[in-house]
Amino acid sequence: MRNIPVDTSALSFVCVAAPRPKLVDQDTGEVKVDRDGQTVFQVGLSAANESGRVELINVAVSGDPGVQIGQIVMPIKLTAFPWEQTRNGVTRSGVAYRADSVTTAIPADQAAA
Repeated sequence: MRNIPVDTSALSFVCVAAPRPKLVDQDTGEVKVDRDGQTVFQVGLSAANESGRVELINVAVSGDPGVQIGQIVMPIKLTAFPWEQTRNGVTRSGVAYRADSVTTAIPADQAAA
């Protein structure tokens, strides 16, 4: 599977869905873990560009990022990868996102202080 780096320099992100453990199987409730045994969390972000276009994305990250709804955040080393899944004869596809971490961003007016 090919990971595509995402240039986040011209985007701003806001947490719109609290981090929650990502499930491997919704029926059993099995929680996904990474290679190191850490729980993989999914956090919902809005990504806005300078012209005001907004996309909602779910970003997977190992470990609880500790961010809350409404916080301005920054996904670190954000990557995208296409996926396709066939289940019960129905094929679905999309783009998934993963980051090394999601951290609280320092607002520009406070960074200059």
